[in-house]
Amino acid sequence: MASNTLSSREFSFLALVTAVSVLLLSRALQGGGEPIYTSLALSGLAYASTYYLIIQTAPSFLKAGLKGKDMSKRVQKEIPECVGAICAIVYLLIVMIFIPFAFYQDIVAATSGGGNRDVVIEVEHVNQGRFLHWFPHNKLASYLSAILSLQSITILGIGDDVFDLRWRHKFFIPFIAAIPLLTVYYVDFGITSVVVPNFLQNILGAELVHLGGAYYVYMGALAIFCPNSINILAGINGIEVMQSIVIALLLIINDSLYLLSAYPPPATESHLFSLSFLLPFLGVSLALFWHNQYPATVFVGDTYCYFAGMVFIVVSILGHFSKTLILLLLPQIFNFVYSAPQLFHLIPCPRHRLPKYNAHRDVLEPSVVQWTAEKQPRAYAAPAMRLLAKLRLLRVTYRQDQDSGREFFDTSSNMTIINLWLVARGPMHERRLAWELSIMQLLVGLLGLVVRHKMALFLFREDNLDLGNAVV
Repeated sequence: MASNTLSSREFSFLALVTAVSVLLLSRALQGGGEPIYTSLALSGLAYASTYYLIIQTAPSFLKAGLKGKDMSKRVQKEIPECVGAICAIVYLLIVMIFIPFAFYQDIVAATSGGGNRDVVIEVEHVNQGRFLHWFPHNKLASYLSAILSLQSITILGIGDDVFDLRWRHKFFIPFIAAIPLLTVYYVDFGITSVVVPNFLQNILGAELVHLGGAYYVYMGALAIFCPNSINILAGINGIEVMQSIVIALLLIINDSLYLLSAYPPPATESHLFSLSFLLPFLGVSLALFWHNQYPATVFVGDTYCYFAGMVFIVVSILGHFSKTLILLLLPQIFNFVYSAPQLFHLIPCPRHRLPKYNAHRDVLEPSVVQWTAEKQPRAYAAPAMRLLAKLRLLRVTYRQDQDSGREFFDTSSNMTIINLWLVARGPMHERRLAWELSIMQLLVGLLGLVVRHKMALFLFREDNLDLGNAVV
């Protein structure tokens, strides 16, 4: 990083964001401290704090040896790595500060908390009117379990960045961090039934299927997949943060659909809960994005990937919309399936499958696996690779042995969605590649929301937005 001081433009902008956030926070407190406005104000403060702290602490990361080379540049300079830890720490502090704003009013007014027995009112009055803006105190356990899971994944992510753990050692880390989350879900909610599509209800003779422990296995698998999938779709400036910002925005849109519906469903409380985690996350991520976008002055590290993925797991499990999250992760799912032959070493997998940098043209090209006559794809892999090449899902080159006339594989492109995009679209600049992939993520996510709330009516009797009597 060139300098650890703010420019005059940066200082002015951060001062403006801070002033607006403080003003919004003061007005929210005057109005009773409604959490949604408080969360917006704290998110602005989270943005300003993260932006400033990244600039101030970047030299410390370099001194500590947490640095890496930006490979896709003509001049490969070392820049700070693991800076996503700053985002995670600021985020955790913000969601902790938010606790009294979200729960104090309900604890004092609906219970004898704080010794205020004179202001105790009947519970039925708490669930309507202005008290609907606050979280009931029985949500406090869920909120604290979410913080505990996010703290755990942050600590484990920093450990990964510092000690550079192997995949086999860190694969189950997110599941361990999600244990508090799953425990509270079991105690407080515990629903493990799923709605059966209309055409199967007559066959099965039921509208719901009880999955029992299998549902917790599914949520545990999702907790493993989500952070790791963001970590796999990486390798160019800004891509980890940009995909996370897009997913967060799509989840905010989904939450807003419920909160703005004419007949708020029972899920309103869950989606307010979701927004209280997503808005601060958006704040810290936008601050990180300005430093990590091309040309990057910091690297996010594995900590940010784990942290971002766990935020999405927290809101989807405690907000009870994990199936919606899957629709928004379709690019990540495709990238995992497409990468599987290399991830499971059916095809040689280099440690880094970054696109190849063409310094002469200043563009990125698909990186490749180099084959030799002695080391060729296995018998079952070769036909699949030829088929993918014909479908333009893989770039393969061949060479012919001059003595035997036999054709061999010479090179094949690395199997990541980033390299695939370069195969399909051709070489392009790093900034453009990151933006095109992020726009693709946005369009696929918007389509997923349409499928979730409109096309799902072809399979199910009703959508959760309909009058609020659907199963969440």
